[in-house]
Amino acid sequence: MATSSPVALRRLRPAALIVGASSLLAGCAGQSEANGLPSQPGVTNHTGRIIDLWNYSWLAAIVVGVITLALILWAVTVYRKKKGDEKLPMQTRANVPLELMYVAVPLLMIAVLFRWTATDVAAIKDLSDEPDVRIQAIGKQWAWDFNYLDDDVYSVGVQARLTGEEGVEETLPVLYLPVDELVDIQLDSRDVIHSFWVPAFLVKQDLIPGRTSHMQFIPQQVGTYQGKCAELCGEYHSAMLFNVKVVPREEYDAYIQSLRDAGQTGSIGLEYNRLQDVDVQPSGEEG
Repeated sequence: MATSSPVALRRLRPAALIVGASSLLAGCAGQSEANGLPSQPGVTNHTGRIIDLWNYSWLAAIVVGVITLALILWAVTVYRKKKGDEKLPMQTRANVPLELMYVAVPLLMIAVLFRWTATDVAAIKDLSDEPDVRIQAIGKQWAWDFNYLDDDVYSVGVQARLTGEEGVEETLPVLYLPVDELVDIQLDSRDVIHSFWVPAFLVKQDLIPGRTSHMQFIPQQVGTYQGKCAELCGEYHSAMLFNVKVVPREEYDAYIQSLRDAGQTGSIGLEYNRLQDVDVQPSGEEG
């Protein structure tokens, strides 16, 4: 059986390292796609755009990483100090074409990524279209209230008791959205900074006290999605959870009617604090 010479083995090492590093980077990209993005194209009208931006940014990073690693290993292999060679290597003061390439290529890559990111962010943040449904989400320590502005009804959320027992999920505040309709979510905070985040929608927005912000999207898949506060907001931040139910228009109208039948008409204002309970009256009415 033939054996490889030490020289041949040394020549194979850089190639093996490059292949191994490439496999590792590709594995990281795949893992990021599987675990870093808890969604898929079509959940809303924005998720496909966001996933493409994520994946192609990872692809660009992998290509740059592989090329950089290959150049480093090539330089280390070719220009390493050889045994018995005591001569000083030839000194090169400058290589203008090479230095121009080092400047131009990264600038071009950054420009492309910046342009692509700016275009996508502008599309996601666009509020110019007239929404079909307007809802106000109010964050408070440590729950959520929802005012269905077009229908003049509201729902009040109370802090979840995360005991680990069954049935806790049913006690969470629920935001209903009609499928395939443009929804405008008006975001306000009663007390401290919160953040409205539905991981499956791949978009989150901070709620700043004294400032109103908006997000618009079209939910495109019927289902129940988990939501949470993504900004540390106090002792029970981890319990500030909610669910989003994307339902057909008929089911959405039935839910709105159930709120109306329960006497939950009007809207909950920003004057309440975390001690608020389910018996509070909406703004403009006396309890």
